[in-house]
Amino acid sequence: MRKPRDFDAELKALDDKAKELKTRKVRQLGELVIATGADTLTVNELAGALIVLAETKEAGRREAWARRGGAFFQGRAQRTAPAPNRDARGAPPQSVGAQPPSGGKGTA
Repeated sequence: MRKPRDFDAELKALDDKAKELKTRKVRQLGELVIATGADTLTVNELAGALIVLAETKEAGRREAWARRGGAFFQGRAQRTAPAPNRDARGAPPQSVGAQPPSGGKGTA
């Protein structure tokens, strides 16, 4: 004989999972606002800008925003990922014949 399902427990588990996902989404959106520097805007400015973005139906404009957003995230990934050709201070390697930063013209 099959064990009867506990629908209440399953519904509670699904509700808990939905709350967890919503909390994570809200946290990630807040992190995105901070990462982009939009946290310096007033609440009204940010809300107004987001409303305009959400109401925009022009495909070309939305594609341009998507490209800019992709470039933002790629730039962040490049800044945070360790590059194999960088020294411990994060400076890129200098090519042969390049002047060192302190050895510029006019210095003693």
